[in-house]
Amino acid sequence: MYWKTSQGTLFIDDLNAFLQKLNALADEYDVTIQAMNAGKIAGTPHIELAIKKAERAFKAGSNVARDLGVEILRYVSGKRQIVEAFSMGMKEGDISVVFLVLGEKDKVNAVLPELDSMVCRSEVTDYSSEKEEDIRTHFGIGFAETDAIGVSRIPDIVLERVSLVDILK
Repeated sequence: MYWKTSQGTLFIDDLNAFLQKLNALADEYDVTIQAMNAGKIAGTPHIELAIKKAERAFKAGSNVARDLGVEILRYVSGKRQIVEAFSMGMKEGDISVVFLVLGEKDKVNAVLPELDSMVCRSEVTDYSSEKEEDIRTHFGIGFAETDAIGVSRIPDIVLERVSLVDILK
């Protein structure tokens, strides 16, 4: 499946209205749009692995969510439960966001300008030390773990957590 991202920062004053707008765009362009809190994303490989795991789950019939975007969010969050996965989603106020858009290439490319216009575009997907505390907290990465292998390996630890979503109960 073809996918692209739009990313940057924005201010959300009404979360429900914001989510309704995203759903309307997804319906209008016949694509899947999943908005994610970029402050908890440990780089593009993090998103890529979540997409692969979600697609594989749908093909095998082992998906937990009925919606591909929510299934991707479940993997990207490293959580088994959908309710817990929403902690990777949007919130009101200032936020860094990654819009993940999946679908047919022409439809994905057609909706991207709309999403780009919603954000102050900037590279917010890559892992940075500014994200360390939020990522540690969200993924349960302790100091003993990073003392053993190095703090620079936090993105690798996140990939491990995503890989283990289906295994850990």
